[in-house]
Amino acid sequence: MGDDEKSVPIRADADIVIARQEGRALAAQLGFSSSAQIFIATAISEAARNIIQYAGSGEIVLDHIADGDHSGIVIIARDQGPGIKDVQRALEDGYSSSGGLGLGLPGIKRLMSEMHVKSTPGKGTTVIMKKWLD
Repeated sequence: MGDDEKSVPIRADADIVIARQEGRALAAQLGFSSSAQIFIATAISEAARNIIQYAGSGEIVLDHIADGDHSGIVIIARDQGPGIKDVQRALEDGYSSSGGLGLGLPGIKRLMSEMHVKSTPGKGTTVIMKKWLD
């Protein structure tokens, strides 16, 4: 991770606002358009809400990334909650384990350039999201 890395503890709804603001500020600093900044902030909100709803607490880590000629932002949402039993199913549109709309992970996947989910039942979940500058 780079010098821009910032970690935001997620324990309450107010922390979601802080993580959104930090993510949007970093995205602006990196040169993302206003609409891309909104997508990034929305993805952060979804991930942070999942942390609070399913794990109670966790963290959002924000950083600049570079890969050859590409640069962008990486967002890592991490918790030590119950984990996701069926990650593939959780990535399907309309699936919800909480009775909600099921927009969380599939919505994040649509908003970002890349998304990877690592989850171990009983140990927690890590969602790595990347958005590349066009």
